[in-house]
Amino acid sequence: MPFTGKATYSAGTTLPELTEDVSDLIAILSPYETPLLSALGDPMREAASTRHEWLEDDLLPNKDTISDTTISNPLTEAAFDVANGNRFRIGDQIQVLGSRELILVTNIAGNTLTVTRAYAGTAAEAIANGQTIRILGNAALEGSDRPATRFTNRSRKANYTQIFTASVEVSGSDLAAGHLGLADEMDFQKQQRLRELVRDLENTLINGGLPSVDPQGSVTVRRTMKGILRHLASNLFAVGDSGFPAGSDLDEAKINYTLRKIWENSSGNVDLIVVGGNQKRRINQFLTGMRLYASSETTFGDSVNVYQSDFGVCRIVTTRWMPLDMALLLDSSRISVLPLAGRSFQYKALASSGDYECGELIGEYTLELRNEAAHGLIRGLSVA
Repeated sequence: MPFTGKATYSAGTTLPELTEDVSDLIAILSPYETPLLSALGDPMREAASTRHEWLEDDLLPNKDTISDTTISNPLTEAAFDVANGNRFRIGDQIQVLGSRELILVTNIAGNTLTVTRAYAGTAAEAIANGQTIRILGNAALEGSDRPATRFTNRSRKANYTQIFTASVEVSGSDLAAGHLGLADEMDFQKQQRLRELVRDLENTLINGGLPSVDPQGSVTVRRTMKGILRHLASNLFAVGDSGFPAGSDLDEAKINYTLRKIWENSSGNVDLIVVGGNQKRRINQFLTGMRLYASSETTFGDSVNVYQSDFGVCRIVTTRWMPLDMALLLDSSRISVLPLAGRSFQYKALASSGDYECGELIGEYTLELRNEAAHGLIRGLSVA
């Protein structure tokens, strides 16, 4: 149509050759993006049961804590208790975290270690209840018999599948009539309901929880999956915790503290930082003090999409479904969103009993989150 020069408010039926002005596109206002699902990608396999299980294992621990309130001489104490004496062997060199003194374990009785202090010419340093001890390694005697066998037990972890469903129904008249912006009303309704289901899947992936009884489901109990937030137990940090960086705003100190703790506790490689919109703005402010612009520049940049630290390169994922006061730090290689075999999102036509066509969109999914200690969560952040 040629340009008429008319403003929006003066346009109407007086425009030449125009009786109705309606775009051929239907704009969707409601948010339906699923950035976390997109970042995780498609799984390599399917779940084989409504109760999906996987195995996890650990290496033998190489650190413990001093658990002794009766230490009388911190510099010369030659016997003290630890929390887990079975983690040690005679001949272990150990070191208190932050200390340069080497200590040699010479005898073990339950949780009591007998030791040689100031081993290998190092200077004795004070020890105290609650300090962390690292086991450097064991020194075996030449020609000695093999040590007692030690091993860890594999553990079985599980989650349940959740059914996501929506119905579609279009009358025969609606199917036959012409429509603005679309060719087939049934196909359009399928697309809309599918967008809603995938949106709800991401929301449940983050925030979902299991029923307190009968999590396997029944005729009265709806089976739901446990989301990421409720899987995490090891690396949970909150504003105000002892040792956690001060302040309620998300900043580099808090992110680096959490990344370091995850790195210390696991072999995880955090590569995703998942936040809502307000915490994403806080991350963007990391650049505030480093912006330099030439006088000729007319574009203002204020976005951080990748955060590179000493403990990994993390992509920032912004999703509407994260709680406002939280930030998730995830190792995406240990997370999968699995459909039950043959139950990925699909359309199932149903029998009609009248002048309409109907069907159901249905899908059944679960979350497999391996090694929860490889992930972290920051809570209690400012949402202003």
